[in-house]
Amino acid sequence: MIKGQKLPGKIVDRLTGKVFRQDEIGMSEGQVYLLPGQVLKIQEDHQEARSEYEIMRWLEGRLPVPQVIAHVCEDGKSYLLMTRLGGKMACDEYYMARPGLLTQMLAAALKRLWQFDVSECPCRWGVNRMLAAAKFSVEHDMVDMEDAEPETFGEGGFCSPKDLYGWLEDHKPEEEPVLSHGDFCLPNLIFQGERLSGYVDLGRMGIADKWRDIALCYRSLLHNYNGKFGGKQYEGYDPEMLFEQLGIAPDWDKIKYYILMDELF
Repeated sequence: MIKGQKLPGKIVDRLTGKVFRQDEIGMSEGQVYLLPGQVLKIQEDHQEARSEYEIMRWLEGRLPVPQVIAHVCEDGKSYLLMTRLGGKMACDEYYMARPGLLTQMLAAALKRLWQFDVSECPCRWGVNRMLAAAKFSVEHDMVDMEDAEPETFGEGGFCSPKDLYGWLEDHKPEEEPVLSHGDFCLPNLIFQGERLSGYVDLGRMGIADKWRDIALCYRSLLHNYNGKFGGKQYEGYDPEMLFEQLGIAPDWDKIKYYILMDELF
């Protein structure tokens, strides 16, 4: 079915088709395969993979997220088969050509998370947990410095990932806990027409500071509009549009902090 992949029987038995298309959009560390009405995500069996399964089961029927069809952990890998949401990614050309509509819908998707009751949420991804994960990445030489923002490392920036980690430890912000997506970037929001179809790629979803999602959304908008992803530049986007739609003033210190934190992942 998938070249070079032997799938667990529990997964094979639930597949709706034999034709797979690998999803090349987004920054997911695993492999994502698209089938009719289904998505199969294969990744290393680690805490994010387990957290994604747990939060998806908890949110079923509460928020628009994919439904778990089958989940198997086998030979150090996680196989998550889920329903496929209908619609287009927020980075689709239709939405990119309509920055006013796009930022309005992104702001509404953020506010929907902030209004959600997290009193029984099973997953927490606050600053301390993220820093612990960042420390592991730094100590095991897992940080890709070539993929970082140009100003993060080198002249005028940090000397090394270890140097950046030390700065993050010394500048921990006060958190405003909400239900956070954890990677609120355009490919992880699915829209259908002018409504939210759902949130995807939920490995870091849980209770965390609202400003992490704002920061990653802001960065994703900038990169998608300036042509970093896909090469096409779009006009008509003003970075302040997101904050106008959210009805808040930007906290640039927190935005900087969470963008820098993401450089270690």
